[in-house]
Amino acid sequence: MTMAISSQFLTWGVRVFGVGMLTTFVSTTILNQPSFAGNATFRCDTGQFKGKSVPTTFVFTQDRKKIPLIYWVSDFFPGLKPQQRCQQVSYRFQRSYDNGTLRYIKTGILNRQPVVCATAERDAVCNKNNLLFTLKPGSDPDATARQLFDRRALASGNATNQSGGETSNDPVNIDIEAFLYFAPSQPSAGESNNP
Repeated sequence: MTMAISSQFLTWGVRVFGVGMLTTFVSTTILNQPSFAGNATFRCDTGQFKGKSVPTTFVFTQDRKKIPLIYWVSDFFPGLKPQQRCQQVSYRFQRSYDNGTLRYIKTGILNRQPVVCATAERDAVCNKNNLLFTLKPGSDPDATARQLFDRRALASGNATNQSGGETSNDPVNIDIEAFLYFAPSQPSAGESNNP
């Protein structure tokens, strides 16, 4: 009987130790993840695209990064100048971020138009409530999103504008926090060009 009780205490002790270690591991992993919650600001400002000053949607992060997201150069959409699209889309980014729905950047088709949207879930679909912006008809939304959020292109100043890009068959799921963590930045107003 004593051996059975000792065995139960040993089994219970191993379980408690295992749960404790798992809790510590998960807590450490979560605390070490980059987080920009509540501290990112999306805004339309002037950026440099191929040597020209153009309306640009920027994100300003808690660690003082100023990251260009989209250069607005196309006059394709009637009645909307690049500056107006920049302001509208920057507002949509901020609204989605504030609502907690800007976890992933997704692409899709809405009203028979290629679109880019913000979702809270990896497998969510684009709809009128999470729409960020519409692309030109005939654009490949996945390829465009890949180019827009390509860190190497951003770093070299070769990121695409909002018009469109090459075709590809892989669906896009861009984790916005990971993107913001690794994206190169430009100096914010009042800062030097040195990192």
